[in-house]
Amino acid sequence: MNDIKTAANSLLTAYIKDTPKSLKLIDSYMVYVLLTGIIQFVYVVIAGTFPNNAFLAGFISTVASFVLAANLRIQTNPKNASQFPTTSPERAFADFLACNVVVHFAVANFLG
Repeated sequence: MNDIKTAANSLLTAYIKDTPKSLKLIDSYMVYVLLTGIIQFVYVVIAGTFPNNAFLAGFISTVASFVLAANLRIQTNPKNASQFPTTSPERAFADFLACNVVVHFAVANFLG
């Protein structure tokens, strides 16, 4: 048990020290989206699936937002700059926004 505490503490210390603020912001957004999806799923399990399209649209929105944020994090991480030599962080963010607009138009269309 002490080994787990030591590993978690060293992981947290390294994360705080070595991770840029922009990546921490993306990580906090990803945690928010993940918690939103979990809350939606728990609500559907408890309350039922009567407005099925509403649940599916909301859950698809959270999953897509999480995936797009993960892609943004990968592309804007300075350690991955060699894998994305032609993609600037600004371009990655613009792609993230454009893809989010497309996804949420599809989600709104799914609501009917």
